[in-house]
Amino acid sequence: MLRYSVLIIFSIVSFNLAAQSTRLITQRDSNLVKLDEVVLSANEILGSKFQAQNRTGAAYYISPKEIKKFDYTDINRVLRSVPGVTVYEEDGFGLRPNISLRGTSPERSAKITLMEDGVLIAPAPYSAPAAYYFPSVARMQAVEILKGSSQVQYGPFTTGGAINMLSLPIPEAFQASLSGGYGSFNSGRLHAKFGDRKERFGYAVEYLNFNSNGFKDLDRGGDTGFNKNDLVAKFRYNSRPDSKLPQSFMLKFQYSDEVSDETYLGLTDTDFNASPFRRYAGSQRDQMTNDHLQFMGTHTFRFNDFFSLSTTAYYNKFSRNWYKLDGVTINGQREGLSGILENPELFPDYFALINGSQDAAADALLVKANNRDYISTGIQTKFDYHWKGEETFHDIEIGLRYHYDEEDRFQWVDGYGITNGVMNLTTAGTPGTDANRISDARAFSSYALYKLKYNNLTLTPGLRFESIRLGRINYGTNDITREGTDLSERSNQVDVFIPGIGFNYNFEQFSLFGGVHKGFSPPTSREGEEAEESINLELGTRFTFLGLSGEIIGFFNDYSNLLGSDLAATGGTGSLEQFNAGAVNVSGLELLLNYNLLSNNEKFQLPVTFAYTFTDTEFQNSFGSEDDLWGEVTAGDELPYIAKHQFNLGISLEHQDFEINLSGRYNGAFRTEAGSGSIPDAEEVPSNFIVDLSGKYQFSKNLGLTMNVLNLTDEEYAVARVPAGLRPGLPFNASLGFILSY
Repeated sequence: MLRYSVLIIFSIVSFNLAAQSTRLITQRDSNLVKLDEVVLSANEILGSKFQAQNRTGAAYYISPKEIKKFDYTDINRVLRSVPGVTVYEEDGFGLRPNISLRGTSPERSAKITLMEDGVLIAPAPYSAPAAYYFPSVARMQAVEILKGSSQVQYGPFTTGGAINMLSLPIPEAFQASLSGGYGSFNSGRLHAKFGDRKERFGYAVEYLNFNSNGFKDLDRGGDTGFNKNDLVAKFRYNSRPDSKLPQSFMLKFQYSDEVSDETYLGLTDTDFNASPFRRYAGSQRDQMTNDHLQFMGTHTFRFNDFFSLSTTAYYNKFSRNWYKLDGVTINGQREGLSGILENPELFPDYFALINGSQDAAADALLVKANNRDYISTGIQTKFDYHWKGEETFHDIEIGLRYHYDEEDRFQWVDGYGITNGVMNLTTAGTPGTDANRISDARAFSSYALYKLKYNNLTLTPGLRFESIRLGRINYGTNDITREGTDLSERSNQVDVFIPGIGFNYNFEQFSLFGGVHKGFSPPTSREGEEAEESINLELGTRFTFLGLSGEIIGFFNDYSNLLGSDLAATGGTGSLEQFNAGAVNVSGLELLLNYNLLSNNEKFQLPVTFAYTFTDTEFQNSFGSEDDLWGEVTAGDELPYIAKHQFNLGISLEHQDFEINLSGRYNGAFRTEAGSGSIPDAEEVPSNFIVDLSGKYQFSKNLGLTMNVLNLTDEEYAVARVPAGLRPGLPFNASLGFILSY
């Protein structure tokens, strides 16, 4: 009863008050920093590299300068310089990434908290978190990655960490820019933005389009690329500068749409080795269409220099239909794609239909319309109060959020024949006859974080609370009008407290930090299913010595109940049901080094960055995974999809008029099924080393030219064996562009 009373009070207060979270900053003569000066920010976790380097938990801030170095449109490439982040690619363009933080399951980034401007951005973060929608990183100003004990502020996923992407800010004065580029595979990009701020009103508008014909070769021809549009607009109104109670309101609108000729169908090992960029004829009708809409309003209120409050209401709607080959039927016997491609010699007739070398009259190729609609909406508020003592600084931050999301599946399967490699529709399916259900979640969350600074020591104990009700209504495939004639329902309730504590101590040329916190990941709506839980520890140091700066962090995650997910993206059925993987230990090391080889040169700078991640995983018990998604698991086996070693080396030559940037990324081999020892060939995605190059020349204050080369050495490499068969990474890709700014 108390919980709901608090919720009602919170809802009333939230619509009337607001403010900004506080940030503490200090700089001292020795390049190490303390936390003294207060800086206010509304929708950020960190806000700067300075904050990331002085948090009690591990954190990384990818600055606007770093993002502009390569002007990536692929989030996988943006994140590759961050220790502790593991990704495996899928489409080569980064449209649907698979991101892991500190060994969490990377499939569809479903086990990390994803945000844009501080708001949950996954399609349905609680009921269906698999991120088939991911914001375009090409329009982001910065990316914040938070790991470790101080992330109790951000949930519901607290094991690995949180990623927050910061969109276009409203400028201090009038600004306008137009940039574009064209390159390999008829790839293009156009990016326009402008904005201004007056005494009490400001605005910013942005449009982005990027597209490509694709680098894969579809049997009998056709595009294998994509076209994506983004529109963002922000409007801000604030009180007078001399107001006794400064406040402001900002409205954000965002819309995006995508059409991509993408598929779940990969290649057999033999065909990949012969022609890695081939696409079988059976995928010629495959296409993803989606659109995303967001409204977000943030009201901020600063009562005085010590107390502030902010409230954000948000609404996200995402609709998608991934129309793609789902199975093959011969004489009434259906086989899935992954099984056929793994063992083509066992299914020669099925495989011949997939590659178009054999004809079929009717309904042999089953193409599924994976039609889904998502809603994610809620309201969140947080207030901050801080004060100083003679040798101490105190800060209390309290946050509350009420959230609702849902996933509506209304799907069908069409039957196709194939003649001379050309597919033709033979039976049109009826919408709702394959999947016809709605999953939803209602969640109330709250947290309290206390920051105590005494001399060189900072402590941040915190506590998060999540109360989640997950439900599902299945209308059944015989009730497409949803009258309730064949209804089945289920629900699951989870209430959990998530504690954590972090510390940071500054010495002369280095600091020591660490912490412990509880990891949590929500279950599904299956009645009685338990949540994923773990105890997570970290210990690290940040240092600066003779111009060399960096950090070394060790972490250990002790899962008592790891959950695996049945995702179509990993070769499963796509039911989203989770299965218990039991106890797992994940440990690792993160290393980051920075050095400027020309620090004393007035005209040139030559910064070098090296980032390394070691991740070791081990099951503590034996079991058979559901639908054999992870294979038969034996105690001591490693988790699938997690590379043990990875590193990134970056070097830049910078001058006032130009810059040249080189980046090399090593991804270690990883297994696609649980196991130990050497990885069997049929279960391995081999290691690779990919080099990217970029350059920029500034002709004048208003005009610049850019050059980018991705995969400079034209390495042919595999990035995954899921959803079905081997998939290639992006080959050599060169582009030229321009930047006009005012």
